[in-house]
Amino acid sequence: MNLSLLPLLIGFCLDLLIGDPHTIPHPVIWIGRLISFLERNLRRIFPKTAGGETLAGGILWVITAALSAAVPWMILQICGRIHPVLRIAAESIMCWQIPAIRSLRDESMKVYDKLQQGDLPGARKAVSMIVGRDTDALDAPAVTRAAVETIAENTADGIIAPFLFMALGGAPAGFFYKAVNTMDSMLGYIDPPFTHIGKIPAKADDIANFIPARLTALLMLFTGWLQGLDIRNGWKIFIRDRYKHASPNSAQTEAAAAGLLGIRLAGDAWYHGLLHKKQYIGDPLREIEYDDIPRCCRLMYGTSAVMLALSCALRILILR
Repeated sequence: MNLSLLPLLIGFCLDLLIGDPHTIPHPVIWIGRLISFLERNLRRIFPKTAGGETLAGGILWVITAALSAAVPWMILQICGRIHPVLRIAAESIMCWQIPAIRSLRDESMKVYDKLQQGDLPGARKAVSMIVGRDTDALDAPAVTRAAVETIAENTADGIIAPFLFMALGGAPAGFFYKAVNTMDSMLGYIDPPFTHIGKIPAKADDIANFIPARLTALLMLFTGWLQGLDIRNGWKIFIRDRYKHASPNSAQTEAAAAGLLGIRLAGDAWYHGLLHKKQYIGDPLREIEYDDIPRCCRLMYGTSAVMLALSCALRILILR
């Protein structure tokens, strides 16, 4: 039972220390290539109608999710038959590749560094690497808001959700979640040409993140209390603003972070040249500043540590 915790612990430590080395092919890249291959070919097979594209999206989802879980499961089975230590080593590497703690911190701090240097064009370019919105016209506060929102939102789907799935079903369940999340990232848009083919992937991601998003917000509030942030305002904004988003999940963590930091997030944003109207999240108790980026990173790190402890406890309970 205790050995079953090693992949989670080793994966967590490796992610903190190393992050995602760019010289090693990442499994999510392979998942992305599979999604692109299936999208391209299923579009040719199915009618170019709303129903046809929706069905294609459903089939794409089933194939991608199934293969993403089945392949690591088979690898672990083979490793386990050779030697239990080899299985632990293989699963530890997998558990290192699934979460994104270090990379989320590193990419967001690139935005912070450019803002601190007064390099607004550089900050816009850096933030464009981690957000989906158009960044060319953003001023410094808007760039900072985008970075803080991304840290808050991705704490849920980049860290807490993967650890919850790994706690429930090991690395294969973690890769299943990563596939679900990647399909939403690539296809889950309301604008053409993804309106219909991305419908099922987007809805599946909403379902997969329903519990993790709310768990993340609660863990974030607990961590904010430990870090001496404004827990009273954090709870107030979380309760009030957690549904101020088109997604049922995204505003959960953004509301908690905005309340804890005493800032206002969200608002209108441009995506692919189209204006998307969004409600504000939080109250502007003070002006947002670029130091809010490392503050939110510290909140993310603390929340991740609490989740690691929770994941280990859950793994022990499941394997009793």
